[in-house]
Amino acid sequence: MKFLDQAKVYVRSGNGGGGAISFRREKYVEFGGPNGGDGGRGGDVIVECVDGLNTLIDYRYQQHFKAGTGTHGMGSNRTGPDGKDVVLKVPVGTQILEEDNETLIADFTEVGQRAVLLRGGNGGFGNAHFKSSTNQAPRRANPGQEGTEKWIWLRLKLIADAGLVGLPNAGKSTFLSAVTAAKPKIADYPFTTLHPGLGVVRIGAREFVLADIPGLIEGASEGAGLGDRFLGHVERCGALIHLVDATAEDIVSAYRTVRHELEAYGHDLETKEEILALNKIDAVPPEELAEKKAALEKASGGEVLTISGATGENVEKVLYGVLEILDHNADNATRDANAEPAEKWEP
Repeated sequence: MKFLDQAKVYVRSGNGGGGAISFRREKYVEFGGPNGGDGGRGGDVIVECVDGLNTLIDYRYQQHFKAGTGTHGMGSNRTGPDGKDVVLKVPVGTQILEEDNETLIADFTEVGQRAVLLRGGNGGFGNAHFKSSTNQAPRRANPGQEGTEKWIWLRLKLIADAGLVGLPNAGKSTFLSAVTAAKPKIADYPFTTLHPGLGVVRIGAREFVLADIPGLIEGASEGAGLGDRFLGHVERCGALIHLVDATAEDIVSAYRTVRHELEAYGHDLETKEEILALNKIDAVPPEELAEKKAALEKASGGEVLTISGATGENVEKVLYGVLEILDHNADNATRDANAEPAEKWEP
């Protein structure tokens, strides 16, 4: 299945049915009069978050969705049936945005969430609605109200607890395959990963979801390489694992390049707690590794772990570090939720 995380679709709600003009005329039946029924309501456009989907690929082949039109009213005071709703099914983590691709309409984070994007038009009144003591034979009926239409963007942001970031060929896919059951493509050339991947990490009695995104290069925020469009998939992450290739000549520059792109992207990615790790230490002599680790610690101002995704050395330290960050975030969220609101001061 191809991965598609963004799609533009056209939606239109249904028109309301028109009211009917009708009169009861039967031989030997007194008390005739207007009996035109109302028109049915037009169908709504609804978005529903469902389980079992992990991509927006369905919206690559169909981009137009129109709800049903309400049926016109009929004689004998018969109201027309409502139009059929159209339901767009999306995976967890999908955001609905206006045509400008910036204004957020809805954010779906749980299975079962529903949102009505467009309401169908109301049905028109039949002439029976307008009868009165002074107008006993009205010959007017309302047409149905027209539906509304718009273009919207669907944007998928994966729901993950931690995200892998780094330059191309930093060993992110190897790390993901080593700690999860995921089978990403792995090769000895950059940009092997062309779309984000997910895996479930099981460490001790705990587990969390880890996301791997395509590598960043200098200028990604301006569209270089694969750009920074996939950074949206780590916006929801509680922690970042920043992998730096220990075999690179200038590891400080590699670290700063990724940090610069995170800051340029914004959305608070640069403020997320990060675990910095030198990867591929099995391919670097110990003396050189010690020098590079000291240089990276000086540049980052924090602790640097040395790991090897290929051999599994020190990988558990990274995973337990992620759990500590996630637990810390959960404690802060609980504390904020239980915090008593400040008492309102009154004179």
